Amino acid sequence: MDTSNPTLNGGIFAKARAAVGSGGTMTVQGTVNKTFILFAVLLLTAGWSWSNAFSPERAPLVGISLLVGLFAGLVLCFATAFKPNWSPVTAPLYAACEGVVLGSISVYFERSYPGIVVQAVGLTFATMFAMLMAYRTGWIQATEGFRRGLMIAMIALMVFYGIIWITSLFGVHPPSFINGGGALGIGFSLFVVGLAALNLILDFDFIERASQEGLEKYMEWYGAFALMVTLVWLYMEILRLLSKISRRD
Repeated sequence: MDTSNPTLNGGIFAKARAAVGSGGTMTVQGTVNKTFILFAVLLLTAGWSWSNAFSPERAPLVGISLLVGLFAGLVLCFATAFKPNWSPVTAPLYAACEGVVLGSISVYFERSYPGIVVQAVGLTFATMFAMLMAYRTGWIQATEGFRRGLMIAMIALMVFYGIIWITSLFGVHPPSFINGGGALGIGFSLFVVGLAALNLILDFDFIERASQEGLEKYMEWYGAFALMVTLVWLYMEILRLLSKISRRD
């Protein structure tokens, strides 16, 4: 049951299945409830970061919290991926860190392109519900070929970003279309947004199958965490796409 989402790989699934029987099992509804809790935490810290970013005297605090949130969020992400049984604690902490980061970054985009944040939030949720409907109706199915193709695309994207990062250390500027507002830049962002959206199909599929298998109860938190990782990525890519489109206007 491998997926292109590193937080939902087959190894973790197997470990959780082997541990079944220690008090309660995972359900889809339970995962949905945990997802709402994580979103509430994220919105709370995002609101704090957003409001303080507009206050000149508190701007330095927001800058520091952004760096701390980025580092702590990355650590918590890896910790949760390697230790899913920690997710009841690490998942809410991850959501809190991501809220601080998204709130700060959203302010930057909002100042440059007024109204872009509302559009990005709306498109993120619209995409999520569209993918959910596509999955529930069977229009898009998480077949083995689908998983394999998406995994190849994800690996290619990560290798591409890795090469850009390494070459930047030697003073080589990234291709202009990465951040440019031209047709190629917009096309690249549409491609990345598409990858993020398709990863939602794998998230839904994992959550449904894991619930059918009756995995440990803590996997509800883990499933909600994995879904949030994808949604955070999707939101950020939609923000970038909208900013590129705005620069063309």
